Order: sequence, then structure tokens, then C-alpha cells
Amino acid sequence: MKYHHFAILLFSLYTHSLKAQTTFNEALDSIYLRSSRIELPFSENSKTVQVITSQLIENSPATNVADLLQLFGGIDVRRRGGGGSQADIYIRGGGFDQVLLLIDGMKVEDPQTGHHTLNMALPIEVIDRIEIVKGPAARIFGQNAFTGAINIVTKKVVNNSISGKIEAGSFGQKNLALTSQSNYNNSNHLLHISNNISDGYRYNTDFDNKNYFLKSRLLKDKNPIEIIASFMERKFGANGFYASPAYLEQYEETQASLFGVQSSYDVGDWTFKPRLYWKRNQDLYVFVRNNPSLYRNLHISNKMALEYNASNRNHLGITGMGIELARLNLSSNNLGQHKRTQINAFIEHRFNFLKNRLDLTPGLAFNYYSDFKFHVFPGVDVGYAIGSNSRIYGNIGWTYRIPTYTDLYYTSPTTIGNTNLNPESALAYEVGYRYDGSVFDFSAAAFKRSSDDLIDYVRMSENDPWQSKNLIGLETTGIEAAALLRWGPTGRNNALRANYTYISDDVQIIPEMSQYAINSLKHQVIMSWDFQFVQDISQQITYRYVERGDAQLYSVLDAKIMARINNMTASITANNILGEVYTETNLVPAPKGNVLLGLSYFID
Repeated sequence: MKYHHFAILLFSLYTHSLKAQTTFNEALDSIYLRSSRIELPFSENSKTVQVITSQLIENSPATNVADLLQLFGGIDVRRRGGGGSQADIYIRGGGFDQVLLLIDGMKVEDPQTGHHTLNMALPIEVIDRIEIVKGPAARIFGQNAFTGAINIVTKKVVNNSISGKIEAGSFGQKNLALTSQSNYNNSNHLLHISNNISDGYRYNTDFDNKNYFLKSRLLKDKNPIEIIASFMERKFGANGFYASPAYLEQYEETQASLFGVQSSYDVGDWTFKPRLYWKRNQDLYVFVRNNPSLYRNLHISNKMALEYNASNRNHLGITGMGIELARLNLSSNNLGQHKRTQINAFIEHRFNFLKNRLDLTPGLAFNYYSDFKFHVFPGVDVGYAIGSNSRIYGNIGWTYRIPTYTDLYYTSPTTIGNTNLNPESALAYEVGYRYDGSVFDFSAAAFKRSSDDLIDYVRMSENDPWQSKNLIGLETTGIEAAALLRWGPTGRNNALRANYTYISDDVQIIPEMSQYAINSLKHQVIMSWDFQFVQDISQQITYRYVERGDAQLYSVLDAKIMARINNMTASITANNILGEVYTETNLVPAPKGNVLLGLSYFID
């Protein structure tokens, strides 16, 4: 297929067909951010927070979380394969080990490596919204929230329904999904099962991804208890994913599971939120797919955590506090056997002045690791409401990350760990402005992060192995801007979104060769355009321009069209329509233009 011809066809459809059913003015003011210890409406938050709503998820040309996140500014997702099989996530130029992922507030970081972060990314069919906190978040969440945190909030059950979806497209891709919601007098349940397979877009990039998810809410009219159980298995060819691109036969299997129980109840002016959860990750890597005995790694990590958070509303404002006790262990034929005890405690208070127009939130986090001892991290947020729709804000905070077990102990013919590594640390601050109107939204922020002892993999020549080392220092500065324009008659909204991100990295001592320090985003432009003229036909076109610090640049055009007939929805999703040739990481070429046809049916 000539992909530029397909692009012309899509643009033609774009001007003649129309966007559907939901409006784009989804009220963020009604959303209380769960990514904060002190829950606040979106409009009252004094940090840079981005919310990807269920409406945006549905309309986007993305079939998984990795593909979805890269459609939003300041987020850099570097994918190695299709279907979200393996991808790393970066925020504001940081590393993939410096971003924390949460599922309904449960921290699911992996002690082995941040490469496993998105192993826990849930299927988009069960996601209500995604909250992205940019900037230093160690004061709120502790370990791994060095440059930001991403909280996936799962859907609430509001009715009895069942929906099924089938998709098929390029490279032998086939997706099947079944989602059921059951609502009873004193409980409700959400069940999801899906399987995504593909022959691969090039040799040895096939995948077989299975997802199982269950969420139950018990005693929903009293003190509700939520139970979440999730299991995800991914099997995929890893042609050139980790070693040199010349090694075509690499293969990997991952399993990620989560079981959690949590509740929330009020006693007077107090709100208490206990939480208990277990997260497990298993990674099997084979250097030659049909000969595992040649080189094989098996890593199994477990995290058991108990949290107890509380908040109190009083005449001075809102006080938040909490404590987390976690036990982490790793069993690996390469890295060895390791155990770690982790204790995190925090306290913060939000003061309100000038008839609640001015807010000040200082906070302090205490962190203990059995192998890296105590760390204390203060920070403060400040915001001022200029009017009912606009706010200026700023924050400053210290943040940190202890080395992963891969940083410390991994050994292979091409990579060497370093047991003498120090934890990373940084002082980060930002100032920002946000305006939220009925027709137009605008936000902008400038940020700076002064980092010490950053961990990178460096070498002096092509023949040397990569070795993890602490870099002396890195100054990261940047700006972000986002705008949203809505127009059209009531119930038929059109929307144009634009995001721009600029990042500059200044390494105090530049290593001869670096895997991560000089390849962050320099310029990023993301635009999406939604039209709606009549009911029942919808579409979105998304354009991304990326220029990296290593001078690589590329442009990608994606699109999705949906048509609804009663309870049935048909869709066409097209990615990389222009067939752009580019890589996101490790010289792994991205798929060229591909198309996915879908059909879903909903029974209420």
C-alpha cells in the first residue's frame, strides 16, 4: 500500500465525516486526583499534573498504554516492539528507572530494573483515567518518583453490561477482548480478559500478550473494600532489542501480577486509607530463541507492601500523613539472591490564605532502605488562583533514586554492574500557569533539575563493555506548553490540541560513549484534531514531531475513525501512515505504516 495515498484518503474522510457521541469538555474540576496524598480537585492542584480521561483513551489511535502515553506532551515512550510488548517510559528527560508507576495508588516499581515498569500497564479497556505527575515526586511517593509518577485509575462499575471486541490488521495482528461489569446491591465487579497476537512487523518480532483483570468492590454502601487482581503475560521475539542489532534471535517472556486490597473510611474530620498489596514480576530472557542453553536469564522479583495513609481537615487546612512498610526480594540466576526492607513515611500540610486563593503545601518524606540507610526529602508547593479559571503555581523539592539490582549486579559479555554505586539525587523546581475555560484551555511550565550521581552506562570505546557509573552532574532545563480549543454546537464538539516540550541537558563531564545521558527529547510537538458534525461517526488524527539530543528527528502521523450503529462500533486505526523510518531506542526500527480493523459490541 502507498501510505501517502492512505493519508490523503484519511484527510478526505476527515473533512467529510464526523465525530461522535461524547463531548470534549469533560469536567476536570469534578475529578479528585488520586495521585496526591491529599486529594484535591484538578483545578486546585499546584503541581504540573496531566489527566488522560476515558474519553481521550477511547478516541485515541492507541491499543495499549505504551502507545497511548506517547501521544501526550513531555512523555517519551521508547518502544522496542509492537503491541506494548516492551517499552521504556521517560518524563522530562529523566531515565526509565526514574519514573514510578502506580495502579490505583499501589506502587508497582520493580527492584530489578525500570525496563519492567510497563509490564504492569493494564489493558486500556479497564482504565478510567491516567494521572501524570511531572516533576519531583519523591516527597509524595518515595523511591523511583525521581522525575514524575503515573497513576492508572481503574474504572468504576456503574451498571450491568458486557462488551466484546475483535480486531485484525497488518502483520497478522489479532486482538480479542471481553469485558463484563456486574452491579449488585452490596457489591460490584469488573472482569476483563484479552489476548493480542501478531506475526511481527519484521523477523522475530512476533508477540502473544494475554491480560486478565478482576476488580471487586464489596460493602459499597458502607466502608467499601476494593480488591484488585491482575495477571499479564507477554511472549515476544526480541530481534535486536537489547544486544547489538546484529543479534536477531533474542527472545523474552514476562509475567506481571498484582493482588491488592484497600479501603477508605471517614471518622469525623479524618479520612483513613489502609492498603495491602503484593506485586510479582518474572522475566525470562534467551539470547538465541531456539537454543536457551547458550545464554539464559531468569529474574523473579516480589514486593509485599502495607500502607496506611490518613488526612485531616482542620481550621488550618488539610494535613496528610502516612507510612509504608515493604519487603522486596529478587531471585536471579545472573544477579543472585537479594532482599530489601523499605520504610517510607511522609507528612504534609496544605495551608489556605486570602479566602482560599493562596495555598502553601510544605511536606517532608522519610525513607529507609536496609541496604542504603536513611534519606530525608523536603519540598513545598505554592499556588495562587488569579480568577475562577486560572492559577499560577510553583514548587521545589529534593528527589532521589537508589540503584536497581541490575545497576548493581548485572553481568554479561556486553554489560557490567557496579556494586559501589551511590544513590542518585536532585534538586528540582518549576513554575507554571494554567487556564481552564469552557472553550479554551492553556498551560505552561518551566522546570529545572540539578542532578548528582546520575547512574548511566558508559564505555570508552566500541570494544569495551558498558559499565554502570555515577556521572558527576547533569543540569536539565525545559519548558512545556499545551493548548486545547473546542468549538461546535452543543453535543457536537470539535477539538484541537497542541503540545510542545523543549529539554536541554548539560552534562558536566561528557563520557566517551553513553547509553542514556545524551539521547533525551530536545524538541517535541504533538497535535491532535477531532471533528464532529453528526452523531455516530468519529475520528481523530494525531501528529508527532520529535527531535532528540543525538540529532535524530522524525514525524509520525496516526489516525482513528469510529462508526457506531446501535450497540455496535466499527473502527479503523492507522499508525505511522506516512511510513516514517525511525528508531526510538537501541537502533530498533519502528513499524512502518500499519492498519487495524476493529468491531465491538456492547450489551447493557
